[in-house]
Amino acid sequence: MAQKRDYYEVLGVSKTATDEELKKAYRRLAKKYHPDANPDNKEEAEKKFKEVNEAYEVLSDSQKRRMYDQFGHDGPNAGFGGGNPGGGYYSYSSSGFSGFEDFDLGDIFSSIFGGGAGRSSSRRNNGPIKGADLRYNLDISFEDAFLGVEKEITISRDETCSTCSGTGAKPGTTTETCKTCGGSGQVRQVQNTILGQMQTSRTCTACHGTGKVIKEVCDNCKGKGTVRKLAKIKIKIPAGIDTDQSIVLRGEGEPGVRGGAKGDLYIVVRIKKHSIYTRKGSTVYCNVPITFTQATLGAELEIPMVNGTKEKFKIPEGTQTGTTFTIKGKGFKNINTNSNGDFVFTVNVQVPKRLSKEQRELLTQLARTMNEQPPIKKRGIFG
Repeated sequence: MAQKRDYYEVLGVSKTATDEELKKAYRRLAKKYHPDANPDNKEEAEKKFKEVNEAYEVLSDSQKRRMYDQFGHDGPNAGFGGGNPGGGYYSYSSSGFSGFEDFDLGDIFSSIFGGGAGRSSSRRNNGPIKGADLRYNLDISFEDAFLGVEKEITISRDETCSTCSGTGAKPGTTTETCKTCGGSGQVRQVQNTILGQMQTSRTCTACHGTGKVIKEVCDNCKGKGTVRKLAKIKIKIPAGIDTDQSIVLRGEGEPGVRGGAKGDLYIVVRIKKHSIYTRKGSTVYCNVPITFTQATLGAELEIPMVNGTKEKFKIPEGTQTGTTFTIKGKGFKNINTNSNGDFVFTVNVQVPKRLSKEQRELLTQLARTMNEQPPIKKRGIFG
């Protein structure tokens, strides 16, 4: 595990910093590293934003600060950091950081540039919260993407505990309203500043922001309210889907918090390469070998389609290698327009490498009729 940085160093203040200096440093850094203010480097910003929040959560609390000054990170209260001074809730999903409630960028700007003094801009955070979204990468064959298919996948996700129905409390017992925060999930403080009274709030450490305290925890989920399970889910893949397109299954993600809706499951499709066909949009491409005589005399070919059928197609006499032909409406289905793309094939003339005596004589006669010089028998480098 990486060594934690000193909290004073994180905030850029001295160990004798006043509460006002801590608050000023925190607001400056929270504004600087807020993920919404760093769209091009969200991952690193999230990491630093959490680090700043953790440092301020400890140093802004006089009791925690005394313990930290005495014991540091590894003292008897190790692990007391990591909270959120604004009482907010981080929501992470498969797509990454998906929001920070109760202390957003607007709150920070407001408190710095006016409109925030004398009153709290934070909101209650003990209401319903939607569960996190999940992502699953699904590989399918070229043919399955062309025809459409039904697949069954297995995912690992949290599910509401069936023993306690998600309360986290042992059956037959109930949760109690937190006496520390009165059920609000937040502990509020009022401080006198040169601008007047400043009201701040942070997550209640007794109930962790839920507003409820569990006296006897559920034996099945150990008080979490959720258990990790493997879930089998059937998915219908529509014909015409392309690589990196997603199918969204509503309500198949993680369970919500405090009665919040379930998250969603995003199925990201990836199509395997085919040995014969390629694709661009809804158009299918392939190469078709033909003989020398077919190219010369013209022929009716049987072109293999992606769905396993064969399509008859006449090519004219004198067809040159590299010529392309199009079969209309035999490509992939366009999901948006519900129409079909085309099937485009390129012919490649295969010149025979070995000829029988009779074949050579026939070709020699053909060459004479076309005023071509017949091939010279091999007798040496100069003939």
